[in-house]
Amino acid sequence: MSTGSPIEVARVLAAEYGYGLQPVNYVRGVAMSGRLRLHRLEPGGGDPAASIVEAVEPFVGGDVGTMLQAVDGSVLAAYVWADELSEATGDERYARLLEQIASGYLETRADGLPAPVDPDYRVEDVFFAGALLGRAFKTSGDERYAEALTGFLGRVDAQPDSGLWWHCNSSPFTWGRGNAFAALGFAEALSYLPADGPGRAGLEAKHRAHLEALIGHQDASGAWRQVIDRPDSYLELTVTAIIGYAIVRGMGRGWLSRDLEPVAARAWGAVAERVDEAGMVRDSCPGTGPLPTLEDYLQREPISGHDDRAGSMALWFAVEYAEYLGSSSG
Repeated sequence: MSTGSPIEVARVLAAEYGYGLQPVNYVRGVAMSGRLRLHRLEPGGGDPAASIVEAVEPFVGGDVGTMLQAVDGSVLAAYVWADELSEATGDERYARLLEQIASGYLETRADGLPAPVDPDYRVEDVFFAGALLGRAFKTSGDERYAEALTGFLGRVDAQPDSGLWWHCNSSPFTWGRGNAFAALGFAEALSYLPADGPGRAGLEAKHRAHLEALIGHQDASGAWRQVIDRPDSYLELTVTAIIGYAIVRGMGRGWLSRDLEPVAARAWGAVAERVDEAGMVRDSCPGTGPLPTLEDYLQREPISGHDDRAGSMALWFAVEYAEYLGSSSG
């Protein structure tokens, strides 16, 4: 939809993604959150809350919270809609479940890292922790969540020579979506941590430095690559949508300068042209665990068609950008 506005693309994506949580994973949870956010932006449209309540009911009752303590962050982050669904329905069960899930991050191992975090420092955990602990702090007001989040993000860093993030210690490669996850995790955290809280200024500075490094690798088309700093790597949808979202969210909430508007606009153009009128996408890297060689990342075959991962992240970006443009013009 190369001519589609953010709100138009958001409507298309919300009609295609976010209708089921099985298998339980962040890629479906983000889309549910996106549908709820779109309704807040356009309350005259159909309210998705009832359909989301029905879809998630098998995954919120009984001892689900206890069972989730034994799974990794990609599953835990499937619940990123929980605070928004509580707000939409008035049912506090979702917020309380979110807090129970996030409480696993309050427990630390001998290495000082939160229990659900991969000891190999996988960059995905920056997003998972940022999203869950930030929301739990928002819904509960419990300072322990903010302290755990600030402490974790203060311990993890990009590579000092490039300003970019490795996928993990055993895969020292600058995977595109991995770098986007780092930017997203900081953006999510900063959305919820107190503006004057301890450690906040340092997190903002670290986030800005990473984005500055990323912007230096943005293609003229607006997209970022499957491997950020490899010009022979393909231009990839999810990294572009996620970085775009992080930039727009930061501009809208004041921790990033609006001088980045041209960067966001180029990113939006690259995303919009990779989503068609039916919500199908192209150039989306499939699910990618740590890989042994750089060549393995370069050869990941991009997805075209229905893809929950790309659809959900593009939906978050579309809604965020539509809200930003509306507030800017107002």
